[in-house]
Amino acid sequence: MTRAMSRRRTMAGLASSAAIAATACVAGEPRHHPEGEEHAMPTSTASRMPTAFIPHGGGPWPVMSLPGMPAAEERSLASYMRSIAELGPAPRALLVVSAHWEARVPTVNTGAAPPMLYDYGGFPEAAYHLQWPAPGDPELAAEVRDLLRGAGMQVAEDDHRGYDHGTFIPLMLAYPEARIPVVQLSLVRGLDPAEHLAVGRALAPLRERGVYLLGSGNSYHNLPAFFRGGPREAAASRELDAWLAQTIALPAAERDARLEHWEQAPSARQCHPREEHLIPLMVVAGAAGDDLGRVQWSGTMGGMTVSAHHFG
Repeated sequence: MTRAMSRRRTMAGLASSAAIAATACVAGEPRHHPEGEEHAMPTSTASRMPTAFIPHGGGPWPVMSLPGMPAAEERSLASYMRSIAELGPAPRALLVVSAHWEARVPTVNTGAAPPMLYDYGGFPEAAYHLQWPAPGDPELAAEVRDLLRGAGMQVAEDDHRGYDHGTFIPLMLAYPEARIPVVQLSLVRGLDPAEHLAVGRALAPLRERGVYLLGSGNSYHNLPAFFRGGPREAAASRELDAWLAQTIALPAAERDARLEHWEQAPSARQCHPREEHLIPLMVVAGAAGDDLGRVQWSGTMGGMTVSAHHFG
């Protein structure tokens, strides 16, 4: 099989994932650092957890190698995912806002032992046997519910939903022992940036309680353009990536105002025809408070630039 044919087969799997995922498209697009480059370590107080917007790759990748996906990209993204656990104090629990769950109102997973949710299609059979049996945390789920209600929001609960791949793929590498409790929180249908910034602000006190809040998505997510490739699409991904890097480093009021109007950014809709993979960043930024953001990692997938953004 030629390299081009392998890549087309892999991309067909990603496209099939987009069609059957629980809420939205699958996959993001990473670029690797030069081999051996160290990840910058943040300064963070022991009493407050950082918060981060992380890329979750595409389908089961990079936990699984896929035909047509460059090995250097896989190594780079997997290395970053492993580093997520090292970028702050040991958490009491993880709260994950994944691009792959949308609901009418913010909905929190209350299950004590969430199952796996293989919300992708078209991949090798092994992709549907991956296991990451991290416990849930009903107590944290109740805290999330109470904080959001305290901010005047309607909240729903779901005690059956499993961990979708926006959660289990990066966390299988970051926390392979699967011992730290995990709670998932949905996005809100309509994907209003201001609403998700407000959700993050309401959840900010959890950072003082040992909770590591992760927004899982991708800073570039346009599958048709990814299939086409080419310098024009790659340039668009770099334009938005630069705008995001500048924006997250601003003081909170300026940062949040720009994120609320993200569609005005260069190449915004070219990079995100539908923004479900960007909106988890709004929750993370809302929870960041006055902490300035930074690009923790930057990578490509198929030439399209994506980055991880950390606060605190």
